[in-house]
Amino acid sequence: MDTAESIEQAKELQYQKAKKEQSFLRKLLRNRFAALGLLVIFLLILTAIFAPFIATHDPYAMNTAKSLLNAGESGHLLGTDSYGRDIFSRIIYGSRISLIVGISAVLFGAIFGSFLGLISGYFGGKTDTVIMRFMDGMMAFPFILLAIVLMTVLGQGLVNVIIAIGISNIPGFARVVRGQVLTVKEMEYIEVTRSLGAKHGRIILRHIVPNSIAPLIVYATMGIAGAIISEASLSFLGLGVQPPTASWGSMLQEGKDYLVLSPELATFSGLAILIIVLGINLFGDGLRDALDPKMKL
Repeated sequence: MDTAESIEQAKELQYQKAKKEQSFLRKLLRNRFAALGLLVIFLLILTAIFAPFIATHDPYAMNTAKSLLNAGESGHLLGTDSYGRDIFSRIIYGSRISLIVGISAVLFGAIFGSFLGLISGYFGGKTDTVIMRFMDGMMAFPFILLAIVLMTVLGQGLVNVIIAIGISNIPGFARVVRGQVLTVKEMEYIEVTRSLGAKHGRIILRHIVPNSIAPLIVYATMGIAGAIISEASLSFLGLGVQPPTASWGSMLQEGKDYLVLSPELATFSGLAILIIVLGINLFGDGLRDALDPKMKL
């Protein structure tokens, strides 16, 4: 009898879990803006992966005889830059830089920021005070200004861009996770688990982390858009990814000097940034609504 009841309870738990997952997907996909954002993200990933097959020219091949061509001239869909390089192909390859920096920088910030937020929120006291005052000190600097300072110290290059933007993301993740941990650790089942003799590590990994993951996912999604903008800003200022590597920010920096002769160079790279960031933000908003239990189906 006990075995039969256990099987029935296991089936019921699986059913409730599947129902919850279906409810989440239904709420997410019914949001047209979130679905549109998801489509944009999917296209960005496909573009980055299959860039060699999508690009119509070598993005690094220079031909000064064909410099500053308008869109459609001589087989160049979006024209060429001042070195005769195909703008369309460089935008396609630039999606790789944006995707790599966006995901890697957010992962870097999420790992270290979440760890600090967990420790700070769970243990409290002096540990909380020391960690959060340090985070407050970092947040006193505007995000892009802190990234610029770090790039000045670390030097230029793709890896250093990821590290600089990742470090700048740490305080935000720490505060989000800390706030969620402070809420979860006061719940009754945590007190019951602690009274049964469960150790801190078990409580954190089995109970605190799983119940703090939802807002972290939403914040991380939004953070990818911010990281892409930060990379473009650093490259625009000459502190990020260095030429001849294709980067939307460096294309904007070059295009500002040719707005009259060849507006395509700055226009299309700027539109690429706008579309990707808008798509990620739309998906992030939809994800937040889908994960909110107060939202109606």
